[in-house]
Amino acid sequence: MTVSLDDLPLRDDLRGLRPYGAPQAPLPVALNVNENTHPVPEQVASDILDEVAVALRDVNRYPDREFTELRTAFAEYLGHDLQAANIWAGNGSNEVLQHILQAFAGPGRTVFGFAPTYSMYPLLAQGTGATWIAGTRHPDYEITVEEAVAQVRQHDPDVILLCAPNNPTGTPLPLEVIEAVYDAARGIVIVDEAYQEFAPKDSPSALTLLDGRPRLAVSRTMSKAFAFAGARVGYLAADPAFIDALRLVRLPYHLSALTQAAALAALRNAPMMLAMVDEIVAQRDRITATLEALGYTPHRSWSNFVLFGGVADPAATWRALYDKGVLIRDVGIPNHLRVTAGTEAETTAFLDALASIGSPS
Repeated sequence: MTVSLDDLPLRDDLRGLRPYGAPQAPLPVALNVNENTHPVPEQVASDILDEVAVALRDVNRYPDREFTELRTAFAEYLGHDLQAANIWAGNGSNEVLQHILQAFAGPGRTVFGFAPTYSMYPLLAQGTGATWIAGTRHPDYEITVEEAVAQVRQHDPDVILLCAPNNPTGTPLPLEVIEAVYDAARGIVIVDEAYQEFAPKDSPSALTLLDGRPRLAVSRTMSKAFAFAGARVGYLAADPAFIDALRLVRLPYHLSALTQAAALAALRNAPMMLAMVDEIVAQRDRITATLEALGYTPHRSWSNFVLFGGVADPAATWRALYDKGVLIRDVGIPNHLRVTAGTEAETTAFLDALASIGSPS
């Protein structure tokens, strides 16, 4: 007998939903999920393998539940006088965000963000039983202090998620907006800085706002700049009391000894791991300039991807690129597509393929 989801006593609010996930296809050029397409440098890979080999000797024992050494390493990497007590980590930044929502959202509570934004936010909210509220942005995806404050006061959410730079648009978020949102909010404010390393080097991080703001958390990931997407390591910085709240909802020993070892080795080699960021930014800017020359409308991006408009038929353009061996992302915004900045060769393949399709009009 074949059984479907409809035959199971699934939660009512989950019926009819689909799992999150971008299309996966074995194409030569995959630029659809904002990965760092550069491989981990050989020297760093060797160091990671050595650390993992040492950890394997004790893999019959549970790992350090508090992952103290890793938290210390993250604090040193972030700077701003942070200590291990200010740091939390999980299996990817999605799990870190899930911990926050488990602790501070849940049934009867609301989670707010300025849409369009990271598509996992509403799914994480729903998964924890909270209600997602979508705010609005300008047509260019920017938002002013006054508009942000007005929307926060109108909806009075329990948790606010600010993606900075924003995914899927790449839009930066000024610190004054974050400060104003925090002051207007009564609940938790999370600044998701997954793409911060790709922002201009002189742009300040929301980490500078943590002191004296116990309801503020700043999350990061190793998936992007560190080329560590397959390792699944995300982390955040916040007041130690905030970290204590996350301990109440995490699963025991949630970070494996092998994950901790790999992340420590990668952080120890941070300068080498981050050396590719400048090249990615150069390819991002090259994409932007070429898209403009081709007649498309790229949006300002401080991330490792470019959202571009002026696409008359996104589905047809996506398919035409797919047929040429290039995979990018249709994020559901009318007349738009998004492409990750890859290596120079991958970027060239995308731009050549797009140019061969013809004019966007």
